[in-house]
Amino acid sequence: MEIVDLRHFGSVDLRPLLEKESQQWSEALAWDYRGSAEMILRYVDAKILPGYAAVSQGRVCGYTFFVYEGSKGVIGDLYVENGGRDGGHQARALEEQLLTHVIETLQHSPGIHRVEAQLLMHPADAVARPFLEEGFHRHRRLFMVWPLNGGREPFAAPAMPPEIQVRRWAEGDFGSAATVITVAYRNHVDSEINDQYRTVSGSQRFLNNIIRFPGCGAFDNDSSLVAIHRPSKTMVALILCSRVKDDVGHVTQVCVVPEQRGRGLGEGLLLASAQELRRRRFRSLSLTVTEANTRAVELYKRLGFHVARVFDAFVWEG
Repeated sequence: MEIVDLRHFGSVDLRPLLEKESQQWSEALAWDYRGSAEMILRYVDAKILPGYAAVSQGRVCGYTFFVYEGSKGVIGDLYVENGGRDGGHQARALEEQLLTHVIETLQHSPGIHRVEAQLLMHPADAVARPFLEEGFHRHRRLFMVWPLNGGREPFAAPAMPPEIQVRRWAEGDFGSAATVITVAYRNHVDSEINDQYRTVSGSQRFLNNIIRFPGCGAFDNDSSLVAIHRPSKTMVALILCSRVKDDVGHVTQVCVVPEQRGRGLGEGLLLASAQELRRRRFRSLSLTVTEANTRAVELYKRLGFHVARVFDAFVWEG
């Protein structure tokens, strides 16, 4: 088994492995991963994607990649054939070997003082050991799903307070939305997991990533909403959704500024987005939430979401 730097990748084809990974995303999470897979292939072909591939007798059987964001490194993906919690000893050992290479590379990269990882396809504990041995902090995350086309019917969206206007997302909302996200996540557990939430410029990068790139699906403008406080004409809450499959939506962001919490804005936006998706015959809506954010978890369960997967988020501060 040879571990090869993706930026020095030769003629070995990564496509068959990505096709298998895309199939697993579809089966496990109802998520069309093909757009992300194509982007990975373009970056590998251009030899600009940092990461590693495991090659055995000329065939790729696993890979992982990461990106640099200023003084931070983010592990973007890890995939090994027959890996995960139910994989064999050899597959689990290869997962750990690849992760060890990436963690070592990032921790010794000049100027890198923080490393983040959220590996959604890997159940909690499945790949934890290399992270925990290198001093990473772990946060449990939940992947939750709300069926929209059968069973329990979505509630009618409650009336918003009269001074609150709800409208669809507009291209000019980037600046206001970044401010809302930064204010909403101040001293919040999610800002420990993703430090982009800590600054307006970081929140703008986060918004750019989820709206303009396919990593979280194709941005869905019709089910993405903002709440405006009429007297001050300021944005006070938002929900952003994407399409991760033709008939599956995913909430990429929902937040409310602190002074407006407890007034039903978050619940109202969720229900309004769900109604729009259901009108277009979407069969489900998913989201991820930190387990420690109990207030949000309880709301989602009350609306009809159920926990479909528990996974880990890891953070290292050097």
